[in-house]
Amino acid sequence: MYDQNNIFAKILRKEIPCKKVYEDKFVLAFHDINPQAKVHVLVIPKGAYVDFNDFSNNATKEEIEGLIRGLGKVVKILNVSETGYRYLGNNGKDGCQEVPHLHLHIFGGEKLGKMIAK
Repeated sequence: MYDQNNIFAKILRKEIPCKKVYEDKFVLAFHDINPQAKVHVLVIPKGAYVDFNDFSNNATKEEIEGLIRGLGKVVKILNVSETGYRYLGNNGKDGCQEVPHLHLHIFGGEKLGKMIAK
């Protein structure tokens, strides 16, 4: 069940400010308040989707395309499309998803190292 009071829902409603990078009909992208890399931006769909499972099962084709195209636009705006970047989505408890609204992290601007530390 989607929680209308999660922090990203409040950001989408403009109840909480964000440092916006990009916005269109389908997505909002903004800087993470606790960056884990030189570039750390979150891309969220504007629809009320808890996680990737919810999104992949219930989003329209236009919303799915909008999220992917939005991510592509954001990496160009951030000037990391040529040098390289990582996009990451945490899903569920074992995936360490902290906010129950689908979101993708974009990391870049520096060498990121291994995907999972051993």
